[in-house]
Amino acid sequence: MFRFLSPLSPLKDPETAPLFIARLVSSAGAGFGQLALAWGVMQLGYGAGGLAIVLACNSVPALLIIVTGVAGDRFQRHRVLIIAELATSIAWLVFAVCFWTEKATLPLLCALATLSGIGTAMFLPTIRGIVADLLSENGRRAGNALIKQTDSIGLLIGLSSSGMVVSTVGPGWAASTRGVLCAVGALVLCRLRTPSWRSANPNFLRELRAGWREFTSHRWVWIMTLQYTAVIVAMICYTDIAGPIYMNDGHGGARAWGIVTACEYIGALAGALIGSRWKPARPVLIAAALPAAGAIPMFLMGVQAPWAVLAAAALIPGVGAALYYVLWTTALQNTFAPEVLVRVNSWNIIASYVLMPVTVLTAGPLVKGIGAEATVLAAAALTVVAVACSLLILRSTPAAPAVTRKTVRKGPDAYVIGQAVQLQSASARRLGADSRQASVTSSATSSGSTVASLTSTQARSPLAQDGE
Repeated sequence: MFRFLSPLSPLKDPETAPLFIARLVSSAGAGFGQLALAWGVMQLGYGAGGLAIVLACNSVPALLIIVTGVAGDRFQRHRVLIIAELATSIAWLVFAVCFWTEKATLPLLCALATLSGIGTAMFLPTIRGIVADLLSENGRRAGNALIKQTDSIGLLIGLSSSGMVVSTVGPGWAASTRGVLCAVGALVLCRLRTPSWRSANPNFLRELRAGWREFTSHRWVWIMTLQYTAVIVAMICYTDIAGPIYMNDGHGGARAWGIVTACEYIGALAGALIGSRWKPARPVLIAAALPAAGAIPMFLMGVQAPWAVLAAAALIPGVGAALYYVLWTTALQNTFAPEVLVRVNSWNIIASYVLMPVTVLTAGPLVKGIGAEATVLAAAALTVVAVACSLLILRSTPAAPAVTRKTVRKGPDAYVIGQAVQLQSASARRLGADSRQASVTSSATSSGSTVASLTSTQARSPLAQDGE
């Protein structure tokens, strides 16, 4: 299976491999959790309305994403991910007990969903920044592709197994599997070492404003954020509410929905592989067009296509979603300074997750009122309109040089040069050679100029053709 992960260099590096192993393990747990929550809540008798409330509580902590964005830039990012995994593990182990006993109250389920949501709020922006800590600019595309592929393989394993687990032994066992796997992922992450970008005089509001300034300094960033928000709202209606209810209403049940969802992640394997190798001239414009693929299975569900047709169609948005992730995440990592990267990502994510509680609370009654088919048709229309509007704006934006406020990172090149200068200087002092000391000083100045030149070159956005 791993021969499809290409290129494999980040997975072979002991400094970066724990990240990808942890993602594989934890994503498998997430696959078990998707079906466990939906069928577990419905098994307890709370129906679509109760499921919508629980999912809304899981989404409410997304309001903390801007807070966790500051944390992700202030503290070591692998430690933030460890805390997120542990919080999620605790929540899902208790979920398992609730589903086993079949006596959980709705407020308890909501509290557990909130705890799991806090873990998600910590995880989402930080995972997009840690790749920039571990890999150089040239290796980030491959690293992001490998993140998406390990996520997809893990979800594929979890989803393909969870359908059978839920339908045979119950959602409690699927929920407990997620809790255990998240704990294992946290242990693996302990092997990582990442830098701390903590400022000399940390101030939450000042750091928050700095992230906002960086986020709004590029027009293409907030245009894509608006599109992402609309697409996520549509996808939540489809995957979290309408899809499970449609399948549970005599269209294949939990096992069929698990297969449909798993097919999307099979497509994601191919999409990530394409993303690791393809370097389009206008990556943002390509990324803006890709979410339209998500409307295909929505339209098919809207016309009551058989679940086997839905499964085949799910391959297409799977390819698009993975390719989108690689292009978009790499663009942000190569455009913004590492010390503000998580905050920029948090602003990119926050709008869609702020609307998530409203979406799930609205989608439940909407499905009851007009049916799952009509709901997904409306979601498909929203996706298409959002993509069309963003493409129109991005294409009409005049090309302009993209200049970022990227600061000089204390990277390996600067470190090596500094160490070399210090060694040469110490040697000169021991020999008492004043002339050699002067030569070293001159060499250090030249090396510093080289680093500054390289940093200036990297500060030019590769997305200039997409406009500011």
